[in-house]
Amino acid sequence: MNVPGSTVASPAASAATTPTDAASDLRAQRVAFAAMVAIVVLAPLVVYPVFMMKVMCFALFACAFNLLIGFGGLLSFGHAMFLGSAGYASAHAAKVWGLTPELAILFGTAVATGLAVLTGLLAIRRQGIYFAMITLALAQMVFFVALQSKFTGGEDGIQGVPRGRLFGIVDLSQPMAMYTLVAVIFLAGFAFVWRVVRSPFGQVLKAIRENESRAISLGYDADRYKLVAFVISGAVAGLAGATKALVFQLASLTDVHWTMSGEVVLMTLLGGLGTIFGPVVGAAVIITAQNYLAQLGAWVTVVQGIIFVVCVLAFRRGIIGELGHWLKKRL
Repeated sequence: MNVPGSTVASPAASAATTPTDAASDLRAQRVAFAAMVAIVVLAPLVVYPVFMMKVMCFALFACAFNLLIGFGGLLSFGHAMFLGSAGYASAHAAKVWGLTPELAILFGTAVATGLAVLTGLLAIRRQGIYFAMITLALAQMVFFVALQSKFTGGEDGIQGVPRGRLFGIVDLSQPMAMYTLVAVIFLAGFAFVWRVVRSPFGQVLKAIRENESRAISLGYDADRYKLVAFVISGAVAGLAGATKALVFQLASLTDVHWTMSGEVVLMTLLGGLGTIFGPVVGAAVIITAQNYLAQLGAWVTVVQGIIFVVCVLAFRRGIIGELGHWLKKRL
């Protein structure tokens, strides 16, 4: 059942499960998480570390977006403002203020969190398509500020961002040192989102997504829960953006443009809306396609469109959603 004002209901939503089913799902998720950790650890032996770092940054961004739409039923068309604003803040703090990388990342995340609080207070007042349009409008305002402000570098962005030394000790200019930091941030961020989803807060959030009126009648303040989810989602997206700025030593308009908000929607739907691991798989597929099909130029977007159409027609639940349905597990 869709909530009044909710734009998307999770395909993974189903009838209440028994304690035995829930325990079985948790075991399957733990196995999947262990497999993901193994892939993250062994990936540099197979692919370029920079490519894998990009996948992890966007996977964390997609997980943040999925928390909002997949479990809260709130479709945001402006999530790029958190990714991009955190990237600019982190890059500026590291290059101009000379902050150490850990402080620069924390500062970028804090900026995105503050922006999420301000935009959330405005956007949560509306529901459905009105909520989506408000987030898009606010994101375009952030894009305009990034384009016109001097400290952002305009169309050139902030280039040559120093990676610095982590805690003044670890030299992040070394690829594997930077990879290790990104891997820790990604796995910690993913585990945090996973824990939020499985917490009592996450259960209430899913109840609001399924039937907001009933949740309100039970005494839950739906707007407050949605605002908290919006802020958490913005903060995690900001963490991804701040980390990405240090990885590529660049903060640019690309990360704050509305097309980036569209890409994260595609990643989430492709992997599986409302699933735990779907956004990670969706991000990996999209980034891999962009990387290995770069020689096609503008045709890459056409290929992405074809992949999306095939997914919608053949895998309505997304890649992980269909796999979980086949295994009868919630992944």
